[in-house]
Amino acid sequence: QTKTGIALLYDEVSENAYDIRLKLTKEVLTIQKQDVVCVSGSDHSANHRTVTLRRQPVGGLGLSIKGGAEHKVPVVISKIFKDQAAEQTGMLFIGDAIIQVNGINVESATHEEVVHLLRNAGDEVTITVQYLREAPSFLKLPLGSPGPSSDHSSGTSSPLFDSGLHLNGNSTNTAPSSPSSPIANEPKYEKRWLDTLSVPLSMARISRYKTGTDKLRSNAFEVLALDGVSTGILQFYTAQESADWLRAMSTNISDLTLQNMKMANKCCSPSDQVIHMGWVNERLEGTDSSQLYKFKFLALKGSSFYIFSTPPVSTLDWVRAEKIYNLCEVLFKIHKLWLADDCWLQANLYLGIHQDFDLEDQRPYCFSVMVGHGKSHYFNVELGSELAVWEKSFQRAIFLEVQRTGSKTYMCSWQGDTLCFTVDFALGFTCFDSKTKNVLWRFKFSQLKGSSDDGKTRVKLLFQNLDTKQIETKELEFQDLTAVLHCIHSFIAAKVASVDPVFIDSQSIARKYMYSN
Repeated sequence: QTKTGIALLYDEVSENAYDIRLKLTKEVLTIQKQDVVCVSGSDHSANHRTVTLRRQPVGGLGLSIKGGAEHKVPVVISKIFKDQAAEQTGMLFIGDAIIQVNGINVESATHEEVVHLLRNAGDEVTITVQYLREAPSFLKLPLGSPGPSSDHSSGTSSPLFDSGLHLNGNSTNTAPSSPSSPIANEPKYEKRWLDTLSVPLSMARISRYKTGTDKLRSNAFEVLALDGVSTGILQFYTAQESADWLRAMSTNISDLTLQNMKMANKCCSPSDQVIHMGWVNERLEGTDSSQLYKFKFLALKGSSFYIFSTPPVSTLDWVRAEKIYNLCEVLFKIHKLWLADDCWLQANLYLGIHQDFDLEDQRPYCFSVMVGHGKSHYFNVELGSELAVWEKSFQRAIFLEVQRTGSKTYMCSWQGDTLCFTVDFALGFTCFDSKTKNVLWRFKFSQLKGSSDDGKTRVKLLFQNLDTKQIETKELEFQDLTAVLHCIHSFIAAKVASVDPVFIDSQSIARKYMYSN
């Protein structure tokens, strides 16, 4: 199904916006601009049209103009009156920029200068025009077909208001002049929407923010193709229109991403399937505000969490990731999302590790992925629905990896002895001597009653003895404590999910957001 609609293309340099038409299909977003095209006859000059108007006693030239050099725009035809001189030519259109009047170039003329020329040009006025494809929206030119208009302009002209009926001038004719009409062999013209840019949506990304900053564009966003080609900033007249188009484009991009995943998975073993992938913004720590965020492409595949600067489009691309982490050793954490009642919700999903983030930025839908050695990546997505999908996908990918791998063993030490600590999906926790392989102790997941750590290398695990009901403290030291704690969390969460999946779903903050909307 194709979605079409009128929007504005905003130019950040000139701060002007231009009328465009959007056409959205499942695979492509097309931007169209209006232009005048020759539909029949011989067109000697496609860009310029020269038209002779015969001034009429009633209605004059039958047109109104706006703009002028003082506003850094050419003078353009802003109205064409029905059944009057300009319309009868069939060669003039709203949005035509006036290039010449009776051979005099007016491209750099002010509004008042053009008004004066047209007013005093005599009974026959020859004008050369060129359609202005990027007429600034502040001129407020109508997009539809010309129709009857009630223009009650006074003799005083203004560049941002129509100067119309006073263009009659002082006609010497007392009898009605013959109408300006197209000659049989003259070319015929129509105003049409023409394709100017097509952006493939496969692996495309959307940004609602000013580049690299937290500044949200008002009712506007841009779409960037895989090759970096941008639509420019698409601006909408209402927040509802902006939201509708944002959702429609995001849905199409997501559907295409799903197709790409299915194709990629045909070449992968069952244990190395892509669970989810897509664009996010990563916040860059310790940089200036102009480069606060950068686009990254994330993927959950097999046993790993990947971070790319550009999407993987071939099998070889998967080894070119910027970062690769084992899924058992990462922790997904939602930081905030924007609820229906417009309140911020700060959400801590994991109490075992506390890490402060500077949450002063203005972006909603933020999450972090905490990795080994206490490090983390802080991400933002454009929609709450995307946040919910990432939360569910991380959960699923981690659970699948835990069940696949079955167990993880880490080297550790205590009081000078080198030990091995195993987290096993079926057995729970086991500690054994690295040399003799003798088991020193073993506890089920359900026996773990608490833990504490020094934030560096040392952790205390509190287990309840099933016979005595007493708490036993086991203290261990790890080279990468964070990875071990994340692994413990992953295995316990997967164990709970295998027993009570409804409980896991009930803990989903992002999905609660989805239902609230």
